[in-house]
Amino acid sequence: MANFNLNKVILGGRLTSDPELKQTESGISVVSFSVAVNRRTKPGEEQKADFFNVTAWRQTADFVTRYFRKGSSICVVGTLQNSTWTDQNNQKRYATEVVADEVSFVEKKQDSTGGAFQAAPAPYSATPSD
Repeated sequence: MANFNLNKVILGGRLTSDPELKQTESGISVVSFSVAVNRRTKPGEEQKADFFNVTAWRQTADFVTRYFRKGSSICVVGTLQNSTWTDQNNQKRYATEVVADEVSFVEKKQDSTGGAFQAAPAPYSATPSD
């Protein structure tokens, strides 16, 4: 039997804050943001949300920073990545984040005149490199 490995996640939700673009020492763009995704609930139940930390690199980071703001609807396709470290109190810490391979719009972008809606730019898909 061959090994089967699959790590893919698709999220649709809203940004919880404005994304902030940063640069690594070597000049590579990176952005981190959080996406709130509503859980499925039964009729009459209180709505609950899960919050996912997302990191995007290079052109995908630039795309997110340019077109998305707090409250924007977004679709993220990527992989899950786990990190472990020991904090300053010698406690072992864990984190799971989504590393975005693709991001796309969910809604049409409103025209700056406040009137009609215009088509949003096409989704951006990162090409793995480095």
